[in-house]
Formats: sequence, structure tokens, C-alpha cells
Amino acid sequence: MRLHRLHITAFGPFGGAQEVDFDDLSAAGLFLLHGPTGAGKTSVLDAVCFALYGSVPGARQGGSLRSDHALAATRTEVTLELTVAGRRLELTRQPPWERPKKKGGPGTTVDKAQSWLREYDAPAGSWKDLSRSHHEIGEEITQLLGMSREQFCQVVLLPQGDFARFLRADAEARGKLLGRLFDTRRFAAVEQRLAELRRAAETQVRAADAELLADGHRMQQAAGDIVELPLPDLSPGDPGLAESVLEWAAIARSTARERFTVAHCAQAAAESAQAAANHVLEDVREVARLQRRFAEARERAGRLEERSGAHREAQARMERARKAEAVAPALGLRDATETEHRRAAGTEARARALLSETFADAGATGLAAAARKAAEELGGLESARRAEHRIAELTDERGGLDRQERADEDVLHDAGTWLAEWDSTRVDLQTRIEAAQEAATRAEQLAVQRDPAQARLAAARLRDQLAGDTDEAHARVLAARERATDARAHWLDLKEQRLKGIAAELAAGLVDGEACAVCGATEHPAPARKVDGHVGQQAEEAALAAYQRADEQRGEEERRLGVVREALAAATAEAGDLPTGQLAELAEELERRHAEAHVAASGLHAAREALGQAERERERRLAAQQEAARRVASRGSLREALDRERASLEGELTQARGSAGSVAARAAQLERQVALLTEAADAARVAADTAQRLKDADARLADAAFRAGFDTPSAAAAALLDDAAHRDLQHRLDAWQHEEAAVRAVLAESETTAAAGQPPADLQGAEQAASAAGRRVREAASARDAADRRCAELDRLTRRAGGSVRRLGPLREEYDRVARLAALAAGTSADNERKMRLESYVLAARLEQVAAAATARLQRMSSGRYTLVHSDDRAGRGRSGLGLHVVDAWTGRERDTATLSGGETFFASLALALGLADVVTDEAGGVRLDTLFIDEGFGSLDDQTLDEVLDVLDSLRERDRSVGIVSHVADLRRRIHAQLEVVKGRSGSVVRQGGG
Repeated sequence: MRLHRLHITAFGPFGGAQEVDFDDLSAAGLFLLHGPTGAGKTSVLDAVCFALYGSVPGARQGGSLRSDHALAATRTEVTLELTVAGRRLELTRQPPWERPKKKGGPGTTVDKAQSWLREYDAPAGSWKDLSRSHHEIGEEITQLLGMSREQFCQVVLLPQGDFARFLRADAEARGKLLGRLFDTRRFAAVEQRLAELRRAAETQVRAADAELLADGHRMQQAAGDIVELPLPDLSPGDPGLAESVLEWAAIARSTARERFTVAHCAQAAAESAQAAANHVLEDVREVARLQRRFAEARERAGRLEERSGAHREAQARMERARKAEAVAPALGLRDATETEHRRAAGTEARARALLSETFADAGATGLAAAARKAAEELGGLESARRAEHRIAELTDERGGLDRQERADEDVLHDAGTWLAEWDSTRVDLQTRIEAAQEAATRAEQLAVQRDPAQARLAAARLRDQLAGDTDEAHARVLAARERATDARAHWLDLKEQRLKGIAAELAAGLVDGEACAVCGATEHPAPARKVDGHVGQQAEEAALAAYQRADEQRGEEERRLGVVREALAAATAEAGDLPTGQLAELAEELERRHAEAHVAASGLHAAREALGQAERERERRLAAQQEAARRVASRGSLREALDRERASLEGELTQARGSAGSVAARAAQLERQVALLTEAADAARVAADTAQRLKDADARLADAAFRAGFDTPSAAAAALLDDAAHRDLQHRLDAWQHEEAAVRAVLAESETTAAAGQPPADLQGAEQAASAAGRRVREAASARDAADRRCAELDRLTRRAGGSVRRLGPLREEYDRVARLAALAAGTSADNERKMRLESYVLAARLEQVAAAATARLQRMSSGRYTLVHSDDRAGRGRSGLGLHVVDAWTGRERDTATLSGGETFFASLALALGLADVVTDEAGGVRLDTLFIDEGFGSLDDQTLDEVLDVLDSLRERDRSVGIVSHVADLRRRIHAQLEVVKGRSGSVVRQGGG
């Protein structure tokens, strides 16, 4: 990478446009960038970094890049022309800019940051645009340079202070710096990945061990108390856990199988004893059953003998019931007929009770004739019903006409009243509109007057403030002038005193045998001597610097006074001569009048709306008044026609109603009379018919009872049985016969009779013996089943544990392998004797390369005395790998770099920085760095060491490199001819390029 040209505008301390020709400076190989403190030497390097990466070095980020000396209309811009990877590029960067608005009055607006990347097309002889994207340009530059911004600032802009700290730093601090430069994040990622794999494998192994141990506890629970040996007291992850669990499982299975064999033999013996006891029990039960059967038969025979009389009575009653069944149909017919007759007689009595006494003795025929006559009269009332309905309609229509008449009268009255006030209402609304329009015009006029008054008031207040600031600034100017005058007088006095003793100062440098710088003589018989009060060069230069600072402060105070006076004049011109209080009263009065006029004008819209609404209301009321008058005129003839029709219908209804209140009431009377007469006639006919059928049923019942053998019908009725009684009696007779036959059959059995002759059977003893044998069998079977389940469960859990152990084998091998790798990479393994992490190991290799590259230059700078060596010894309890020592050839001993003096530290750190630049360049892919900058540190070197350091830097030209030294050491301006000077002034700094 070679820099060609840098153009800076409104950047840092540079208020205007400045240009640096690096081609001219690089021609000498070594050039100096100098200037007073605060002039902006480092800002030139910041501009280079900003052009390449869009930001300044990390220590100076966060501040504003824009120059405070720049004009408001000048935008900050940095343009850098360089060659990298054989391509000539031009980078232009503009940071965000808060500029004055071009339109819309006072104020500012913010323009976004801008970036341009162009490439020079040699065949065409012109520049072509490549990109305007910040992201694309950043990726392109990083790829071409092969370095991040941090690496660039560490390798190209060599910060000596950082490397001095690097020399004295501990291993951890060196690791952070080298990690940023060489990007060893991939090795740290490898360490982290191995640690994650170790944790994952450990988690899997512990989970598998926990599952295996859980199976062991399940086997212990399944085995119960048959195994006295406890489970091994191990935790998941402990070695030997699997073997211990499987060994314990084998012991538990063997013991369980022995217990199963014993339980099986016990069950077989118990089953044999149970079979014998059951056989005896069956024999005893059979004898006991036959003895109970004989005894029960004898008891049943006795009970039958006791109930024999009741049985004979039941047989007789069943015989009478069979005879009475022949009379039952006649009895049922007579009872049904009697019931029907009583019902018909009651219905007739109830129907006659609802009639008048006129029909008390009338028969069925007379009642039917009266019903027909009433029905004929009812049919004649239909026309009267229609007339009555029409009269109701006429009444409703007449009432509606009256209501409409009253409503129209109200409409006519309201419309007349409202229209009588219309003229005055319209005049009032028109007056409101005119007043609001006048207020709106007045508000506009006052608004035009208000803004200038407010501006004059603000200018007057600013004028009052600036008047006080002007007095203060004037006082500060007088004080600064006085201090500058005093400083100048002091400097001139010291200069005069020094000139008086300059002979003594020159004589101090005389050496016998060497020519005098003034006269050329080689003998110096009487050199001048310093007298009391002699002023040296440093004192004079300090007084001059103090005078220059005081003069700059005076100029700054005068500039501030001029700015304040210009602002005061502008504010006075705008505010005029009126006092601020009077302007405030005028502005307040205008504001009050404007507010009143604005409030009054705000009612214009409402007044116009009210007028429009009132005019629409007038049209509506006029139309309503005319419509009501038309309806009143047409309503009179309709009312007369309705009255005539009503009078005609009233006469017809009076005749039809008779004594009833209405035709409907008369019709209801006739309908009820017809219904009652018809019902009474029907009931009389039914009652006569049922009376005759009852006489016939009594005759047939008497004849049937006599033929069945009963003296009276009532005797036959008493002998009858209902279905339930008949079934119950027959059931008792059948049960007697069955019981008698069963008892005779049992008493005739030979086995039962023989068993009855034997002694009573001991059933309880046999059952107890059989129950005890069954209990012993169940206990033996339960013990066998429990032993079988225990064996099966132990076998299942053992197979499961064996599978877990087989699956756990590869997991444990993987865990052991990953754990060894992770511990080795993390520096915690016993195999890693120096406890060096993988990242530290890589950085140590890089540091060893850097130390070798730095030693080549350090030996030359120190006249062969010092050599930098890498050390991987451990420091205290920390880890090793990033130690850095210096070997002193004068003593032959190796010591820590922290023991170097200030000057030794500088050229050692410079050598280290140059060596690091070479190694980082090679690490970045061999990108050639043709331009380097070294920032400060030369003031700590003596003349001889400075010459040696400059010789080393000058030797970089052999590799076609140019080195820029950033320093304010005055002696360097004499030694280095190619120079770039930064000069500061009131309007900002400027650069001057040329020879020394």
C-alpha cells in the first residue's frame, strides 16, 4: 500500500482545504510531520484512517470530526488517493453534516454521511466509479489491505506508547493485543467448541450412569431383603459404576432363583395335602346333605297335616266359584246398564237445571222444538252485527277527524307565531355575520403587526444581553493585552540579558585544538565566563512561548469582542432605540387585541350556519301552514256524510238489540239458549233408553242365577272370584299337591333313609381342615408367584442394565477422548506441562516471529547490545507462553523488558513495532506496506541513539518503504529534510510541505 495524495476540508483543526502530496514526501524515503502541540499533526493520520475505514482510531472516536473553524456552508470531506494490490484508488468520505437550510427560513438540517470509491483506468486515462455504499467500500478496502482498522492503526500508524506498554505488560495484556492483530478467534473458538463437546459428552455419560444407577435401585427394590449386600456407594460419572451394578445384579438373580425353587417345592406339597382334605370334605358333605334332606321331608309332612282342613275349604270354595262363572255375564251386563242409566239420569238433571222453569215439564220433543225456534231468531241478527260494526268504524273516523283538526290548528298557530318573528331573527343573524367578518379582517391585520413586534422584542432582549457581554469582553481584552505586553517585555528583557552573555555560552562549547565557531582559532587562552544572572536558551524560549501564548489569548479575546460587537450592532439595528419594556408592552397589547379579534372571528362559521338553518326553517313552516289550511277546508263535508250514515244505522240497531245492550249480547243470549235446549233434549232421550235396558238386564240376571243353582242373584255375585283371587286360590291348591308328592318321594329314597340311620356328620371339622389346606396352598402359590415375578423383574432389569452398559461404552470412550483434548487445549491437562492454552500457543508462535523480526533492528539501534527473545516460562500461578525478555550482550544476562530505561524502551518498542508490522503484513497475505507512520517518542533519545534509530528507519528505503515520523522534536527538523509542517492559527491550522 502506497499513499499518493490526501485532500482535507473542514476536518479536525483544519478550517479550510488542505492537501498533502505523499509522493513528494515519500521520494526522500524518510519525512517528518511536525508542528506545535495542538496544531493537528495526529489529525493528518486520523484523516488517512477515516478515508480508508470511515472512522478514526479507537482512542479518538466519539468526538466531532468537523472543524470548529470551518464556514457554515463548507462541508467536511476527506479524499485519499492510494495504490494497493496494483490498483490505484480514490476514496472520498463525508461524515454527517448539520448545515443551514436552503429553503424554509432559519434553522438547520442534517445531510447523511456520503462515501465514494473510484479506480483509475490507465488505458482510458480517467477515473471510473466503483461504489457509493459504505458497506461495500468497507468490505473492498478490508479485503485489499487484508487488515481491519485496529490492525491498520497498529501496523501502519505505529503508536509508540502502545508498544511501550506492550513491553511492560503481563501475559494477559499481550494476549489481548496480539489477539486483535492476528485474529486468533478461530483458535479460541476451537477451545470453546472442545469445552462444549466435553460438557455435552459428560452430560450424556452422567445421564447414562444415572439411568444405570436408577435401574440398580429398581433391582434392589425388586429383590427386597433377599440380598444382604448393599448397592455400591457410587455417583453418576464415577469409574467402575457399571461393573459394580452388574456384579450386584448377578448376585441378586442367583439368590432369587434359589428362593423360587424352594417356593415351588412347598407349593407342590401343599397342593397334595389340599387334594386329600377336599376328598374327605366331599364325602362328609354328601352324608350331611342326605341327613338334612330326610329331616326336612319329615318336617314338611308334619306341616301338611296341620294345613289339611284349610285345604279342603279351599277346594269347596273353588267349586262354588266355577258355578258362579255361568252367572257372571248377566251380572256384568246388569251392572254396566245400571251405571249407564245413573250417568244418563244425572246428565239430564244437570241440563234441565240450566233451563228456565218454563221448560221444567217439557219432554224431549218439546225441548227440541224450542231449540229450533231460538236458532231461527239467531240467524236474523247477522245484518244487525254488520251495522253495529259499521257504527264503530264511523265513530273512530269521526274521532280521527277531530284529532286532525286539533293538530292542524296547532300547526297554524305555531307557524303564524314563528313567521311573525322572522324579520327580527334574520336581522340579528346578519348582524352577527357582519361583526365576525370585521373581526376576521382585524385579526389578519393584527397578525401582520404582531410578528415584527415579537421579533423586535426578541432583538431588544438580545441587545440588552449583548450589551453586558460586550462590557465583559472588552474588560477581558484589556486584561489580555496587558498580560501580552508584560509577557513581551519579560521575553525582550531575557533576550537582551542572554545576548549580553552569549560569549560565555559560546565559550562553553570550545575545545582545545578545535576551531572556534566565531573566529576559527584553535587556541582559546581566555574564554568568557558566565556571570551571575546569566539567561540560558531554555529560559529565553520559555519566555517566548509564554509571550506567544499570551498573544494568542489576546487575539482570541479580541476576536470574541468583535463577534459580540457585531451581534450587538445587528440586534440594535433590528430592535431600534425603544426600551425593551415599551416594546414588550406594545407586543403584549398586539397579542391581546389579536386574541380578542381571533375569538370574535371564530363565530363567523356558526353565524352563517345559523342563518342558513333559519331560512330553511322558514320555508318548512310556510309549507306546513299552507298544507294545514287545505286539510281544514276539505274536512267539513266528510264530517257531515259520516253523521248521516251513523243516524241511519242507529235506528236499525235499536230494533235488533231489544232489551240487550248490543247485538252481540243478544246473539250470545240466543246462542246459549239454543245450546242448552239441544243438550237437554238429547239427555232426556238417553235417560229414557237406559231405563228400559236396565229392566231387561234385571230379568235376564234372575233367570241365570236360578239355572246355576243359586237362590238369589246376590248369592251368585258373592261366590264369584276376581282374577287375582282365583289365581291365588288355584296356586295354593297346586302348591299343596306338589308339596305332598315331593315329601312322599323323598321319604321313599333308600340313600336318604340309610343316611338318616348314620351318626350326625362333622361338616365343620372337615371344612376347617380343607380351608387350612387351601390356605397353605395359596400361601405357597403366592410365595412362588412372588419369587417368579422377582426373578422376571431382575432378569428384565439386568438385560436393560446390560444394554445401558453396552451403549455407555462408546459414550465414555468419546468423553475420555474429548475431555483429554479439551484439557490439553485449555492448558489444564497434565500432559500440558506449561499450562498453555491453544490460543496462547498460537500467539506465542507469532510473538516468537515478532521478537526475531524486531531483534534484527534492535541490535542495530542498540549497537549490538540488546536482543529480544520470546519466553514461555510461567509467571507466578498464571499460564506460560507470552513472555518477552531482553538479552543484554554487555552482561550476558536475560532480563525483563520492564527494566529498560526510557530511551531504551523507545527504540526497543520501535523495533518491536516494525517487527510486528512485518509479521502482520505476512499474516495478512503479503500485502506490501510502502508507507508507515511513527507517532512521537523520539524526544527520549540521545544524539547517538537517535542517529542509529534514524539509520534503521532510513534503511527501510531498501524495501522501497517511506516512513513518516510524527514529532515536535526540534533536532529532527535539522536531520530530516523532507518535511510536512502543521501551523496553527486563529482561523484553523494549515499544512506546509517542503524541505527543512
